[in-house]
Amino acid sequence: VQLQACGGGLVQAGGSLRLSCAASGRTFNNWAMGWFRQTPGKEREFVAAISWPGVSTAYARSVKGRFTISRDNAKNTVDLQMNSLKPEDTAVYYCAARPYNWPRTGSHEYDYWGQGTQVTVSS
Repeated sequence: VQLQACGGGLVQAGGSLRLSCAASGRTFNNWAMGWFRQTPGKEREFVAAISWPGVSTAYARSVKGRFTISRDNAKNTVDLQMNSLKPEDTAVYYCAARPYNWPRTGSHEYDYWGQGTQVTVSS
């Protein structure tokens, strides 16, 4: 099972980026998906999560209203649309999968992780 994240990059404050995570090795029917981020010296923090098949979502307070998580179950992908980016959004972003329908905010509740993609927001 592999999760491959892409779409990171350098963007100015106020700009947008769209991250995408492709799952391979199995279908993720009945699996919730999430995005987390991490900066050096800090613990990995929850960003957003989406249920199977995609009815329910959850967001960290710091990104609510700016970020949108979505999934394409036919393609086995989950995306994170990030708008109105701020310098404090700078981090390595990871996608993750958990073998239950409902999303959770704890990183320990996810079984599979992608390799991470760097997002840098300049002021």
